[in-house]
Amino acid sequence: MSNQILIFLLDTILGLLSLALLLRFYFQLLRVPYYNAISQFLIAATDFIVRPARRVIPGWAGIDLSTLILAWLMECMIITSVYMVQGYDFAENIGAASGVMGLLGIVEIIKVTLYIVLIMIIMQAILSWVNPHSPLAPILDSFTRPFLAVFRKRIPPIANVDLSPLFVLILIQVLLMLVAGVHKEIITMLL
Repeated sequence: MSNQILIFLLDTILGLLSLALLLRFYFQLLRVPYYNAISQFLIAATDFIVRPARRVIPGWAGIDLSTLILAWLMECMIITSVYMVQGYDFAENIGAASGVMGLLGIVEIIKVTLYIVLIMIIMQAILSWVNPHSPLAPILDSFTRPFLAVFRKRIPPIANVDLSPLFVLILIQVLLMLVAGVHKEIITMLL
């Protein structure tokens, strides 16, 4: 029982920090408007760890690598802690276990990224029906535009209905299935 509580607390606290770091990374990468409440919150919530990391991990081609690497490290810490609490002995083969934890961290980053895009597209679709002039609309549009643009170029609107979100959601579901398969394969390497 106490192991489950510890796993829950670690997953929640580190998972939320990882999510905030990933959102900050993608907001910067996709040029989401800086002066909005969500961007300001993400910066305030993650600055304590991002600023020192930037001294060690430089950016590359305008990409803030420190934020992405910190999110990956958080995911690796979550996975490692869960396995340690469940009784996995890393001392047997620490090199291979570290590599597997790193790979699982990458898989988790990809999975969380897909879920972020999925939720943002659904939110944007709902807002476009309910309140298209919401203050959240420009943020969602900036974030989802690169993903939707791929399908908007090839699929014209039908009766003024944009079907590109539907195709992106289907693609994300397929990618999530592939990621789940890769996750299982990596786990078999560990066990």
